Amino acid sequence: MVILLLALIVLGPEKLPEAIRRFARVYGEIRKMSTGFQSEFKTAFDEPLRELRETAQLTKDAVMKPLQEDPTPSVVADASEADPPQKDTET
Repeated sequence: MVILLLALIVLGPEKLPEAIRRFARVYGEIRKMSTGFQSEFKTAFDEPLRELRETAQLTKDAVMKPLQEDPTPSVVADASEADPPQKDTET
């Protein structure tokens, strides 16, 4: 509101509408350029980011898989293959 009042004082009521139109045009162009930049930026980085996420997920899966497996079957299998306990013959 203060800026509008200051513009009215500086430019006067005759030039103010044209100045507002010019400002709106420039502002619209800046927004259009900004949107274009964002779109190009997103397009340029989408594929590398997707590949990076896939690599991170594959690495995580490779690390977590051994930790999530149930160790019980291998322990039981190892115990059944072991030699039976021997009696103490030293008495």
